[in-house]
Amino acid sequence: MRKTLRLTAISMALASLLFGCASVGPSYAAPVTANLVQLPAEYKAADKAQLWWQQFNDPVLSQLIEKALLNNQTLAAAEANVKRAYAAFEDSDNDALPRMDITASQQNNQVPDSAAQNAGQIQRQANLGGALSWDLDLFGKLRRAAEAANARAQGAELAWQEAKVQLLAQVAASYGDYRGAELRLSVAEQNLGNLRRTKQIILARRDAGFASDLEISRIDAQIYQLQSTIPQFQFAKAQANATIAALVAQPAEQFAVDGSLLKGEKQSLPELNTPLSFANQHNYLKFRTDVAVAERELAASTADIGVATAELYPEVSVSGFLGFISSPGLSLGSQNEAWSIAPSLRWQATELSSIQARIRGAEAEQQMAFARFQQTVFDALAQMQTSLHGYKTSREQQLSAQQQVAATEQAVQLTRAQYEAGTTEFLELLDAEREWLAARDQQVVLSAQSFQRLVSIYRAFAGGLELEQNTPQIALVKE
Repeated sequence: MRKTLRLTAISMALASLLFGCASVGPSYAAPVTANLVQLPAEYKAADKAQLWWQQFNDPVLSQLIEKALLNNQTLAAAEANVKRAYAAFEDSDNDALPRMDITASQQNNQVPDSAAQNAGQIQRQANLGGALSWDLDLFGKLRRAAEAANARAQGAELAWQEAKVQLLAQVAASYGDYRGAELRLSVAEQNLGNLRRTKQIILARRDAGFASDLEISRIDAQIYQLQSTIPQFQFAKAQANATIAALVAQPAEQFAVDGSLLKGEKQSLPELNTPLSFANQHNYLKFRTDVAVAERELAASTADIGVATAELYPEVSVSGFLGFISSPGLSLGSQNEAWSIAPSLRWQATELSSIQARIRGAEAEQQMAFARFQQTVFDALAQMQTSLHGYKTSREQQLSAQQQVAATEQAVQLTRAQYEAGTTEFLELLDAEREWLAARDQQVVLSAQSFQRLVSIYRAFAGGLELEQNTPQIALVKE
């Protein structure tokens, strides 16, 4: 009993010594930029940043995003990497704790017949006990290693969140490609119908002797030219469908974007019911998970310096045994209690130059991580500013395109009436038709572009945007 108390006292003394020592190497302090962006302590994206797609009120888009979040394999791999990283952190964190292995063994020996004494007798020897080992970590090598592992585990979780942000944007962008191609196809078919009606007017005038076969050939050429664009829109639609199928982890040949719609039901290009406005007073950089990932890597590389620096100092460990050992002819019991304690010291005294080199390497890694963090912040700010400018430009283009479509449509109606009355030439009507068709297609292109740039805003801001009632609404093209 006194021996056990003695061991306990020794352990408490060693523990006091251990916790009284400080970790070597620099202690991490978040850079000023990281403080300015107000990184959340829990490193979780806000609900607003995760539900931005619902603002479009598009049930098909919402369903596709739900499927992608559930089935996407890249996202599943990122989630598994989080589990791996936290398991590695737990393993590293446990290195600072005492370790005990329970051992039990028995050995049976038979004395040879040739022996002078105890010939043929079987001798038994057994032991039962616990082997204790403990790295005292006087200079914080294990604590710094645990800090680095924890930071990298947090970084893996943030990378998982970043994968979600990118996946949502990819699904929304591909959905915009699908609806844009669908809309261009619909407008092309409508334009084709308009040209065919114009051809019927020309045929009637030719039969009446007021038009020539040349006019028929020219309108046919325009019809064929428009028909040649339809396959490319069909291909773009099929390509977007295949891209979305891959994102939701389904075979393309078995997947249809509109598979959830009822027969005859149609869904148009998504638009916001409430205009988008950027509020400068909000610090949207805090939603950027890529910035947070870079900050966590900086924290990990800072802790790595401490791991390398600790190798300059001796490593002290304690090992021991507490249990029972039986001798031949004796059984296990308190009379056979045994214990041992063996402190040890290890110091790489002849490798100091190599250790210094490793420290310099770790410091260089930290400098690289800091530079990457700073660049990530600059890139994020530039991406935000560019996305806002691009969306603003698209809205301005849409306003002009709407006015152009209205003006060219009116010109076609007037020119067609004049042509039927015989007061204008066919070329005037043909030019008016061309301008109207081109204006309608351009309006569709700009509508799809505006949606894509809006998705780019949500990608740049990781969804951390608000909607405000202070900007004019632009109507998108409808089928």
